[in-house]
Amino acid sequence: MRRDRAGVLLALPTWATLGVFFLLPLAILFVVSFARRDTYGGLKPIGDLGAYLASGKFLEHYARSLHPIYLKIFWRSLWMAVVTTLVCLVVSFPAAYYIAVVARARRRPLLLGLVVVPFWTSFLIRTYAWMFILRTEGLVNHALLAAGLVHRPLELLYNDFAVLIGLIYGELPFMILPLYASLEKLDRSLLEASADLGAPRAATLRRVTVPMTMPGIVAGIVLVFVPSLGQFIVSDLLGGAKTILAGNLIQNQFAIARNKPFGAAVAFELTAAVLLLLWAYARYTRRRGEDVLL
Repeated sequence: MRRDRAGVLLALPTWATLGVFFLLPLAILFVVSFARRDTYGGLKPIGDLGAYLASGKFLEHYARSLHPIYLKIFWRSLWMAVVTTLVCLVVSFPAAYYIAVVARARRRPLLLGLVVVPFWTSFLIRTYAWMFILRTEGLVNHALLAAGLVHRPLELLYNDFAVLIGLIYGELPFMILPLYASLEKLDRSLLEASADLGAPRAATLRRVTVPMTMPGIVAGIVLVFVPSLGQFIVSDLLGGAKTILAGNLIQNQFAIARNKPFGAAVAFELTAAVLLLLWAYARYTRRRGEDVLL
């Protein structure tokens, strides 16, 4: 009994922090999503709660989010997050494999340091740097014009391509690090046994390496997909007004349109989708019996 009480006391600060900084704001967001907006952007008093619930008007903001205009924004956010995740996985796996398996042990700290170097600079500053790189007078167009590959500057900024570049660049380390953590724990004797049995490298990669590192792959997918789905800084700076994602829609509702109930409804829908993904990830790790650190 005393040991159980000590465990509860030790966990109490964590639960208090989660309650104050996560559960309470989420509950407020959920309640606001059913409210009504007044003329000046505030919340209008509901009045008769029973009549309000019976009329079904408390769901009007969720119903509005199903309008084709907003569904198009959700679809754009989804496919961009999926493409970002897939590209990060394809690029990160060889890099993580080289660092964890191929590179010498004394070089691994340097290579890992290069992976985390971008974290030393503000993400906003790095996004502005991509604006200077991709603009018509930027580094890429200057190099292409100097090499004679193009005759006029390419429109590389303020489109979906620029947003994808920014998303992939920003989320790449979050895919490399969990992949490295899984590959570094890989039993090398299994790779040697596969080679001794005559399996080619592609078969060893497909049947041994990938299944053994699946927890790291899933963790990297979650770490990249979740922030990509709600990103708004990259799309705002690199996409301009041409590429609006779900994060931009939420930010605009709170900051510009001053429609807090509708913004809260969209934000809660996005949060629910993320929580569903995290729940599926938790079930996967529990089923695999792996303790993968997010």
